[in-house]
Amino acid sequence: MGGDKGMSKPGPKPIEYGGFWIRVAAAIIDTICVMMVITPVLMWIYGSGYLMDPLNQALSLDPTNVDESGSFFKFAGPADVVLNYVFPAIAIVLFWIARQATPGKMLLKLRIVDAKTLGKLTPGQAIGRYLGYYVSILGLFLGLLWVGWDKRKQGWHDKLAGTVVIQEK
Repeated sequence: MGGDKGMSKPGPKPIEYGGFWIRVAAAIIDTICVMMVITPVLMWIYGSGYLMDPLNQALSLDPTNVDESGSFFKFAGPADVVLNYVFPAIAIVLFWIARQATPGKMLLKLRIVDAKTLGKLTPGQAIGRYLGYYVSILGLFLGLLWVGWDKRKQGWHDKLAGTVVIQEK
């Protein structure tokens, strides 16, 4: 009678939050994936000079080597803006909504979830989290670095959107 006395049932699995360095690795993987998609398209649209002009300009030691606007940065045209800024933003938000992760996070077994329920994040949270990145980069990227100090490993973008990144095992 009561043969399982002394044996405890396993409790809920402790939550392991995705830390700073694994999230940096996921971001690098995502950046490489995006570059593999958009760079050939941009080179097809604007030619090989699209990559070489800014690269040569950046590697130049001449501080006067700037474009006509006085900036080291230039836009090649509308496709440049759409493919470098609009497309990645939409793709990231859609990945977060559909998969709770970008390809880099999926590869490293990370998932973005609602901070209260640990369930799927809402489309509003996904958009808010993306916009929160802009807040997080203000002040020398302090909001992104915050992941390294926070007990739940939340950056400012996570706190603003009510999300956490968890490690799946």
